[in-house]
Order: sequence, then C-alpha cells, then structure tokens
Amino acid sequence: MSWLIARSGELTRRIRTLLHRDQVARDLAEEFQLHLDLRAQQQTAQGSNPHDAQAAARRRFGNPTRLREQSYEAWGWRWLETLFQDAQYGLRGMLRSPGITLVALLSLALGIGANTALFSLIDAVMLRSLPVDHPEQLVLLGTAGERGTVSGFDVTDLFSYPFFQLFQQRNRSFISTAAMVSGDRAVHGFIDGRREAVPMQVGLVSGSYFSTLGVATIIGRPLDDNDNRVDEPQPVAVISDSWWKRAYAHDPAILGRRIKIDATTFTIIGVTPPEFFGVEVGEAPDLWLPLAFMPAVPPHRTCLKEDLEQCLFIFGRLRPGVSFTQAATEVNFLRQQILPGFPDAHLSPQDWKDLKGLHIPLTSMSGGFSGLRRQYSGPLRVLIAIAGLVLLIACTNLANLLLARSTVRARELAVRQAMGANRARIIRQLLVESLLLASAGGLLGIAVAQLAAPLLLRMVSAGRDVLSLNLSLNSRLLLFSLALTFATTLLFGIVPALRASRPDLVSSLKEKQSPIGAGSGTLLARSLIVSQVVFSIILVAAAVLFLRSLVNLANSETGFNPQNVLRLNLDLGSAGYLENDPRLALLYRGVEDRVAALPGVRAASLSTFTFHEGSWSGPLSVPGADSQVQVSADHNVVGNDYFRTMQIPLIAGRLFGSQDSASWPKVAVVSQQIARTLFPKDSAIGRHYRIADSSTEGDREIIGVVGDVKFEGVDEPPTPIDYFPYQQNPRYLHDLEVRYTGDDGAIAAAVQHAIHQTNPNLPIYRVTTLEEQVARSYTNHRVTAQLSAFFGLLAATLSAIGIYGLMSYMVSRRTSEIGIRMALGAERLHISWLVMREILTLVAIGIAVGVPAALLANHAIVSMLFGLTASDPISLLAAIAILVVIAAIAGYLPARRAARVEPIVALRYE
Repeated sequence: MSWLIARSGELTRRIRTLLHRDQVARDLAEEFQLHLDLRAQQQTAQGSNPHDAQAAARRRFGNPTRLREQSYEAWGWRWLETLFQDAQYGLRGMLRSPGITLVALLSLALGIGANTALFSLIDAVMLRSLPVDHPEQLVLLGTAGERGTVSGFDVTDLFSYPFFQLFQQRNRSFISTAAMVSGDRAVHGFIDGRREAVPMQVGLVSGSYFSTLGVATIIGRPLDDNDNRVDEPQPVAVISDSWWKRAYAHDPAILGRRIKIDATTFTIIGVTPPEFFGVEVGEAPDLWLPLAFMPAVPPHRTCLKEDLEQCLFIFGRLRPGVSFTQAATEVNFLRQQILPGFPDAHLSPQDWKDLKGLHIPLTSMSGGFSGLRRQYSGPLRVLIAIAGLVLLIACTNLANLLLARSTVRARELAVRQAMGANRARIIRQLLVESLLLASAGGLLGIAVAQLAAPLLLRMVSAGRDVLSLNLSLNSRLLLFSLALTFATTLLFGIVPALRASRPDLVSSLKEKQSPIGAGSGTLLARSLIVSQVVFSIILVAAAVLFLRSLVNLANSETGFNPQNVLRLNLDLGSAGYLENDPRLALLYRGVEDRVAALPGVRAASLSTFTFHEGSWSGPLSVPGADSQVQVSADHNVVGNDYFRTMQIPLIAGRLFGSQDSASWPKVAVVSQQIARTLFPKDSAIGRHYRIADSSTEGDREIIGVVGDVKFEGVDEPPTPIDYFPYQQNPRYLHDLEVRYTGDDGAIAAAVQHAIHQTNPNLPIYRVTTLEEQVARSYTNHRVTAQLSAFFGLLAATLSAIGIYGLMSYMVSRRTSEIGIRMALGAERLHISWLVMREILTLVAIGIAVGVPAALLANHAIVSMLFGLTASDPISLLAAIAILVVIAAIAGYLPARRAARVEPIVALRYE
C-alpha cells in the first residue's frame, strides 16, 4: 500500500509539472493575441499589410492553434491531478482505519465474489453463445426435451434418419441442415498402444455437422458427406482438443492414429479447436463419428433405416431473410407430407389425429441446448436474486460504517468547507474513497469467484464426474464485475457522501459531542440497520425453507431400500455383444451367480434400468376390455432376484423364478398402480394385458403384484411399472445391483473381479451406490439449499456486524451520558438494558416489516419446495429466532462495555 501511495505521489508531481507547462502555454497564447492585435493596428495605421504582422507574431510565439490546444488540455490535467490527490488521500484514510477497511473489504469480497461466481455459472449454462460461426443463425427442430429412441406420430423433438434425408433434400428455409444421435454416448474402445479399454464419449453426427456449424479443424479435416454414405461409410473420426491432450498428450503425429470401438477401427482425420465442445452445454464428446456407423457403435441403435424409429436431433442454419415463423411453417408442412409416405407408416385414425395436431416448435440454438438449462434455470435465478440481496446487505452495512466514519471526520470536513471547499468537491472526495474501497473489494471478489468456481462446479455435477463447463474468467465476467463494483460504490457511498457534505460548521468546529439519539444521521443509521434485518429475514426464511425441503426429499419414501446397495454399469456393446445376442442370457446368469456367491453379498440382480436412469415406456391395455381403460407405464427387464435386491415388497402372487424361461408363456410382475387401474374390481393375478403400441410383444400374464416405487425422482409421484424376466426378453441389461453388508469399497472391488472372471473384456463403469444415485436425482435442490443456507448465514453475519458497529458507536458517543446516569445511581444492569433495548427495538421493527416481505418472497420459490408451503410457520419462526439470537450476541458486547464505564472517567470524557 505504501508503494502505491509513493507512486501516486510521484505521478502527482509529474502532473503538476505538466500543469505548469500548460499555464506557460496559456500565458504565451494571451501575449500572442495581444501582440497580434497591436501589430495589426499599427500596420493598418501605416498602410502596411496586416498579414506581415501575423507572420512576425507566429515566428516569435509559435503556432497559436497548438497553444490553444494546450490551453484546453489544462482543465483535464487539473481534474486528473485532483483525482489523484483524492485517491492518495483516500488510501491514507483506509490505512488510518484498518478495522473498517478490513470489514469493508471482506464484506465486499464475499458479496461481489458470490454474485460473480453465480454469474459465471449462469453465463456458462444459459448465456454464452456457441463457439461457432454466426451462432444466431442456428435453429433446432423441437426443444431437445426427449432423448433416446421414440416411436409414434406425436413426437416433436426426435426424428428418424430417413426423415432427415428427405427433409434435407426438400426444405428451402435452411442453407444447410445436420443431425446428431440423442441419448447416452458412453462407450469403451481401444487406442494405439493400450491393451485396456478406454472410456470415451462419442458423438454420432451427419456429414454436414461441422459445415453447418461453421467449425473448422485445427489439424486435418472435419467429417463430410462422403464419410457418411449409408451404403459405404468411411470409418473415420474427428477428436476434441481436450481428448487429444488426455489420450495422446498432444502428439503432433495424431492424424492416422486408430481407435477400435467394438469391431470397427476408426482412423483419426482431424482435431477440433480447443474452445469447441459440441452443441450440448455440459456434454463434451471426445470424438465425433459418422452417423452411418450407428448400428456398429454401442448401443447399436437400429433406427438408421427404420422410418419411424426416431432418435435424432436435427438443426439447421437459416437462410437470410427467412423468419422463425416461415421456417416453422415449412417444417410442419414437410413433417405431415413425409411421414405418411413411408412404407411402414400404417396410420390409424388416432395416428392421423396426432399427426394433424402436431406442431414442431423451433428453438434458437445460438447458445446450444442442454438438460442443465432446464434443470438449473429456476434455481439459478433464485440464487442470483439471493446473492444480490446479500450484496445489498453488505452495501447497507458499509454505508453505516461510512456514516459513523463521516461523523468522526465531521471536524475535518467542516474545516475544509470553511476554507472554501464547495459541497461538490467534498462529495467527489468521499465518492473517490468509496470507489477505491469498492475497486479493491471487486478485485478480491473476482479472486474469491475464481477460487469458488471449482467448488461450485463440483456441487452442480450430479455424479462423480465433473461437468464439462468452462467457468474461467472472460470479458463478460469482467464487465459484470466492473458494473457490480460501480453499482456498489453508488449503493454504499452516495448516502454517506451526501450526509457528510452538509456538516454543522459551528458544532463540528467546536467538536462537541451530542447524544446519539439526536440528529438525522442516527435516524438514517437506524433505518439502515432495520433494512438489514428485513433483508436478512427474507434470506434466512428462504434458506430454512430450502433446507427443510431438502430434508423432506432425503427422507422421502421411494418404495425400495437404497441403503447398502452397490450399483454399476456394464458396457455390453463394447464387449462385442449385440442386443439380441443369445449369449447374453448365459452371461447374465454367470455374473449374477458369481456375484451372489461373494462373502457379504445378500442378493444381486441385473436390470435394464435403475432409479433415475431414463425409461422404456408405453401404454398398457387389457384385451377385450374398454379401450379407454389404459395406463402409461415404464417397462423394466430384470433378473429373478431384483425385488429381493431392491427390497420391493410382494403384495400378491409370486416373483420370477427359473420356470419363467424363454419357452414358457410370457409373464410379468406389475406395480399396485397398474393393477388398480387395469383391474379395479378383480384380482390382477392370472389376468392378461398387452403393450398397446407394440405388435410384437403379445399378451402377458400377470403372476405378481409388487409395491409402487418412484422411478424418475424422489420429488415425482410413484411410477406405474411392469417388470419382465430377462430370460424371455433378450436385450441389454446395463445395470447390476448388489445388496451387501460390510465395506462398500471392498465389495466393489470383489464384484468387479467376479465380473471379469465371467468375461475379462467386459468394461465396467459408473461404480457407485444406490443412495448416491437417489441423491443425484435432487442435485438441484441440494445445491439450492446449500447455497441459500450459506447466503442466509452470511446475511445474518453481516447484519450482526452492522448491529455491533452501530451499537459500539452509540456507546462511544454516549459515554458522558452513561457516566452521568451512573453517577446519579443507575445500576449496571439498567445501563446494559438501555443498550440492549435499542438493539431489540430495531430488530423488532425489522422483523415486523420483514415477515410480510418474506411471505411474499416465498411465493416465488414455492414451486421449488417439496412438502412445504410458502407460509410454513416453522421456517418463519426459525428465521426469527436465528436473527434475534444473532442480534442479541452482536449487541451484548457493546452493552457489556457500556455497563463497565467508570463514572469519573466518563465525566472527564467531554
């Protein structure tokens, strides 16, 4: 700090030198003009040419234009000198009051840092444009709300590959269009020089993907349409710069290297720029492959040639002059024109109705698309509002501190005003000091935001893998921080500056203390304390609501027991298995038997899905019954011990057994919700039903009814589910659930070893527990609760600092009054109560105003709560109790100090 003051002093001296030179220039200009006028009069009187006089003057004095410019610059230099003087004086003032300076810097660093960190997340998830050519021209068909593979005519977000080909040929609204596969991208492959399979994220895209986005490679070339011919595709790959670094250490000879995925070997032909991550925010593929290899890359999708198997996202670049409305009209027209023309399109009356009523919305893809945006858009808006209130409390606190400091400086400001300084000059001085404080706090806030960014990213990541988001410093973040710094300067600096610029010269110069109860300054300080309490009530009440909501979610009944259950995923496609491979049943039995035989394992089962992993869904109906009696259900293919592993109770009938083989009639176990809906009056056991939109599944006999469970999330109602035995349904079962006792780490290692004894080449990934998977389903609620609790605690702490500062100042100003009271016989307890009563009065007023405000604010977050209402009395009472306790603690020390004042010392204090 001393070095900065010295440098500012040196700069001030230089400015004064320049100002002296400017003054000389002004004097020369005036002398030049006077001499010019005199010479012109003389020449006119003698009959000579006046231009000769002007030339002589220029030779003597120089160029008058330059002299005038130097004269005009003088005012700017003088203003700059004054500014540096104010800054230098402000720095010295900050050093003279280290306590106030440290409290101010800490408050600003936390307030600005919290807002900047949250803004960096909002910027990365919701605001930042794709790093492609003219992203504002990109348009997505649909909203990307669905993923996976969907059949039917009422789909608006996914499309089939045959539809994409025809749409690409016929549309006139887009310069170019591209397609990419939706859904899970995790596969395992082999790269040069490694024997073990490497996990990688794969993006299957059309040949027009990179050209539509306008993305060029930094090495090699991108994919094109020649690589993506369905009849003869080229096994080539474009990799990301980050994967080039992780897997190949930026090997310059990367082109031509090979990657083997399942039975296909791909050759690397290009590397994307470092800033390019694809088009899905938070999801960054490691490599991009031609879409034509969809059947060859796990999970071996079959929708490449199926007319109505819809698994693609389609986007395009609008032609100049084409509006969203015009493009949407053409897209929907082509949809209704193309779909009925497919050979597999046997449209029923209901299909025709769905198709005609279908409307595909268009979505701007300038910022890409992401499930994170839907998941966190609401919580992030609430959190940035909460962080803004915290910053407002910090500013209010600092305004109170500066008010107290301006009272201490009243004599100084009065002397300056008596010596001729006008009010504007004093206000500018005080605002410069506030700007210095805010700037230092802003720099510290940026540092806090950068330190908090990895923690924030870790918090919002649902699993153990951190999301692929860039929260580093950028120009938008710097501009936000700069705007925040100037805003805080005005918020906490303008009121004290206006108040301090109008001192009472007589009383200030006499340095006479007045009781703190007198004067508008104290009333303003008390008003600021009350406003702090109001804001704190709002924040603490919201924090308590979010925390109680989180507790409700954590204790919510799911219908199964998630404790002591290990779960992991198997990459069957990367191990060479096809979805209908007859070897799968033998593999499943081997895995289940080996794992179940391990010490500490109570039960083990494979399944298509577990909790919060997506679903395979469809409507169910009863043959011969009323067609209106249907229920939409999720389907799950499971092992025989699945219900014992998950501890889902059996209500009626029996569970799957060895007799339910491929040669046996198809059977199913259904949840209570399905049984009640399809068979409201009779027992469901022994009855038959079918999947309404499937012509190949046939009828199934219900052999058992189990309890309802939640399948999508703990904040969702129980899902209707029917379960099929995998012996009768050959398909991929990626999930293994293991109920165990003992240490989960030892069990996880033993389970993986047992699986590799069955097939040493079977990749295993996403090893976690079922409890962690359940907790991931409410990650957004957890993040909101944790951050709001932090901000609520910070707001209460800042309010306590403000109360403590005001009460300490009051006690110091009333020292003589307290001494008189004690000399007249007042008890120490009475003096303590005198101070505490002042505190409790301010807090009571703040609570009276804050509770209605909190009730209004809580209505904005009621949709984010689980099992609570906006007017929950327990949360409000808890918030009030927290603030009263914190205020009492903050006021106790000043009250105690007031009670210990010695009367003789106090009477001499004047």
